[in-house]
Amino acid sequence: MCGRYALNISGEDLAVEFAAGNANIAITPSNWNISPTTPIPFIAADNLAGDNRQIHLARWGLIPSWAKDASRQSNAINARVESIAEKPSFKSAFKSRRCLIPATGYYEWATELGQYKPKQPFYISNTDKSSIAIAGIYEEWINPQTSSPITTAAIITREVAGILKPIHHRMPVILPKSLWSSWLSSKSLAADEIDQYLKMIDLKSPDAGLTFWPVADEVNNARNTGPELAAQIELPPAGTLF
Repeated sequence: MCGRYALNISGEDLAVEFAAGNANIAITPSNWNISPTTPIPFIAADNLAGDNRQIHLARWGLIPSWAKDASRQSNAINARVESIAEKPSFKSAFKSRRCLIPATGYYEWATELGQYKPKQPFYISNTDKSSIAIAGIYEEWINPQTSSPITTAAIITREVAGILKPIHHRMPVILPKSLWSSWLSSKSLAADEIDQYLKMIDLKSPDAGLTFWPVADEVNNARNTGPELAAQIELPPAGTLF
């Protein structure tokens, strides 16, 4: 599960980091608490090589092209990698409309299965402070009331691994730079290519380069958006957590 994340980067820096051609796009101002249905930038390519990249904007929460209304959007912020190729809401986008969703970091809340107090929020980011490139999918939905197109996107998640296991059982699929072009290729996947792409993003060390620390409960309120939300706090001794 990934239900909140942070993005603190200009359009110019985003274009440089992801080798995208349109640095002038007006991306959302720095927001350290991006929540579902919020407009977000994503990176997509329109060639087979996956290197003709552009920054686009979407609402976070995918609406399938066949949906009659937008009521499903807030529930479709994450697409599970285990079912993305078969689930009707996501399979078309996975085959043809793959993207990268950049993040400065993301938040996760501890479950009762880990070593921390349940619902304790944590901030997770790259150790080197570079942007996290989350594998995503996007879709265009036509609002039947206005006939206007709306672009929406979802983050792909997987079973957690490595250092993040004590927090939660899920994590975003985070792609290293070496896989960006392959993932962003405009190739529309045939049936015999689907497994190839699923294996490509099934990384052996999906937590490589990540670090995490506990943060205050203020991140629970989506109206809070400042950088202080990602500030590290001290947890009480383990014996006093419950």
